[in-house]
Amino acid sequence: MAKTLELQFGTEFGKTARITVDSPKEPIDEEVVKLSMAQMIASDVFTTTSGRFVAAKGARVIDRNVTDYELA
Repeated sequence: MAKTLELQFGTEFGKTARITVDSPKEPIDEEVVKLSMAQMIASDVFTTTSGRFVAAKGARVIDRNVTDYELA
């Protein structure tokens, strides 16, 4: 089972940009996520083809099951 935390940001050109974090510490603390996203926006370090981050839009945990099969 693989889990990722997806952080969704609004960009200056009205698009949505995402950052994913593999294997996030659980349980997820919503206040820490909000604060972290606000700091990422304020730092102005991240730039995408849709512009810089200007707003926190949302966050979600994605949980997926992966089954590998060996094919000899």
